[in-house]
Amino acid sequence: MSEETKKTEEQVEATEVKKTVAKAKKETIEEVSEIVEAPKAKKETKKEAKEEVSEVVEAPKAKKAVKEEAKEEISEVAEAPKAKKAAKEEVTDEVSEEVKTPKAKKAKVEAVVEEVVEAPKVEKVKPEEFLANFDWHMYEEGIEAIDAENIKAFEAALDGTLGVVNESEVIDGVVVRKTDREAIIDINSKSEGVISLNEFRYNPGLKVGDIVEVLVDKREDSTGQLILSHKKARVIKAWDRVISAHETGVVVNGFVKCRTRGGMIVDVFGIEAFLPGSQIDVKPIRDYDQYVEKTMEFKVVKINHEFKNVVVSHKALIEADIEIQKKEIIGKLEKGQVLEGVVKNITSYGVFVDLGGVDGLVHITDLSWSRINHPSEVVELDQTLNVVILDFDDEKTRIQLGLKQLNAHPWEALDAKIAVGDTVKGKVVVIADYGAFIEVAQGVEGLIHVSEMSWSTHLRSAQDFVSVGDEVEAQVLTLDREDRKMSLGIKQLHPDPWTNIAEKYPVGSTHEGTVRNYTNFGVFVELEEGIDGLVYISDLSWTKKIKHPSDFVSVGDKLEVQVLELDIEGRKLNLGHKQTNENPWDAHEDKFSIDSIHEGTVKDKSDKGLIVSLEDGVEAFVPSRFIIKEDGSKLAKGDTAQFKVIEFNKEFRRVVASHTSIFKAQEEKNIKVAQQKSVDTAEKTTLGDLGGDLAALKKKMEGK
Repeated sequence: MSEETKKTEEQVEATEVKKTVAKAKKETIEEVSEIVEAPKAKKETKKEAKEEVSEVVEAPKAKKAVKEEAKEEISEVAEAPKAKKAAKEEVTDEVSEEVKTPKAKKAKVEAVVEEVVEAPKVEKVKPEEFLANFDWHMYEEGIEAIDAENIKAFEAALDGTLGVVNESEVIDGVVVRKTDREAIIDINSKSEGVISLNEFRYNPGLKVGDIVEVLVDKREDSTGQLILSHKKARVIKAWDRVISAHETGVVVNGFVKCRTRGGMIVDVFGIEAFLPGSQIDVKPIRDYDQYVEKTMEFKVVKINHEFKNVVVSHKALIEADIEIQKKEIIGKLEKGQVLEGVVKNITSYGVFVDLGGVDGLVHITDLSWSRINHPSEVVELDQTLNVVILDFDDEKTRIQLGLKQLNAHPWEALDAKIAVGDTVKGKVVVIADYGAFIEVAQGVEGLIHVSEMSWSTHLRSAQDFVSVGDEVEAQVLTLDREDRKMSLGIKQLHPDPWTNIAEKYPVGSTHEGTVRNYTNFGVFVELEEGIDGLVYISDLSWTKKIKHPSDFVSVGDKLEVQVLELDIEGRKLNLGHKQTNENPWDAHEDKFSIDSIHEGTVKDKSDKGLIVSLEDGVEAFVPSRFIIKEDGSKLAKGDTAQFKVIEFNKEFRRVVASHTSIFKAQEEKNIKVAQQKSVDTAEKTTLGDLGGDLAALKKKMEGK
């Protein structure tokens, strides 16, 4: 065969292959267009996911698409022709490659084309038979009909496997996966939700498989993602849970967010609750920051429904455990028992010691035999020490402990030679209003009463004599080793000034003293240390009317006095100041005699009368009935007038005067003169005079 003939045959074969491939492509395009148009017809109905799945999936293929959504199946159906088209394109490429070598691979090309693309065979069908077998449901609905049994079987397969959720619905979800920042939650829907781990800060132990509550924010966002929120779900359910926890007393977990005034803020079920500082632990808390950003167990102890406030306590849980230990410890307590404890708290009045679940108090007086000002001088916080049980109540809820009782009492070591009358030295440790306590030995104190500090009967404060820390000498006045009491005195170390008082201050002697104090009835004058005398208010002045001693003298003034009376046994001295001067009333007796008239000025006025100052400092009293002037008016304060003495009493230094009596006496004198003149005139009248008068009277009467 010639070369031209071979070339011609090869060209014919290539042309046939091209025709075959072109025909296969055309058929493939037609099949793809039919498949793509099928899902478009399905979009005409807005049915639920289950109905869409049942319409798209054919009965024999239903088992493969049970757990898939309608949208996923449609996408798979849409992708199927693409895959088929890709396969045919690959075959075409292979065929085209084979065409380049027609001689070697002609048979192989034909086999591949026949295998991949089978040429459609046209069969002749009778019209009657075609109409009888025609699928009218497929023609009208665009989908093959499915019998009721297959639909029921399909619905039964979907039951419990596919969840339909609504937005703003709170449901339970399962943690299926966890990353460093997010948790993947399955709510049995077509897709899974993603929640930030920040919403689970209260639960650092979150793990795969945990069931959590979530709120469906959106079933599908713009990217098709399911949006969930655990925080919002907790807020919705939180209040009901808190109330339930409060009523049932169950323990809840909370996340300590931050410190606040008086305590901490705790996140409980998404609600901010208040944890008081006193409810954190049974022991006093000195560092609150150690609890911040920690998850702890709490008990809801109080709810304010009006203000939506919640109070929680961690201490209540600890106390429940401690109560069990406490009962065991209390059951073994006995007086005199020595236990080991830890200093829990220090106050101004004592120390609280933790005995392992039970607290006891060591009073400040039971810390040391020596006197201390504050317990911190002996112990410190968290110190471990041994204490002895001194006493407890019947219920053993209050336990009194002692520390100093573990050591011997200092009185037992007191020198046995010390006796009453001995002089001892000591240090002033405490000062009170009534005296001072002197420590004469370690843990041994004696009291110096303020009355034993000076021979003076005028008592003063102990601070006037000693100060804390002073070293003093004192004499032992009483000593009771059994009751462990000692009284001391300082004044006994000095001679008693009352020993020779009669020689120093005899009655009638005059001395100068210092005003130390005064009362309503007189003035106390100190002649020397330890000797005070009283000057009564009536013995201050011969002439002045003194209402209160402060009107006459002041504290600290020097005052000359005379000894009036002396009581050695009672240690009393009666003094007088006016006796140091001559009694002016001896001279006043002659000057202010009865009916004598003197000029005076009204000094004061009262309801009963006037106080008038006369010469020589003498004051007189004018009763109200004697203050009327000649013109009928009354004397007023500051007026100067003449007064007549109507009474004088030397013993009581009393002068009574009258202003009215002066002009009334003149009137009485004038009346007496007039009366006397009338008498004298009557005696000189004769019978003739009388007869003339009678005659004149007769004429007068007749004339009428």
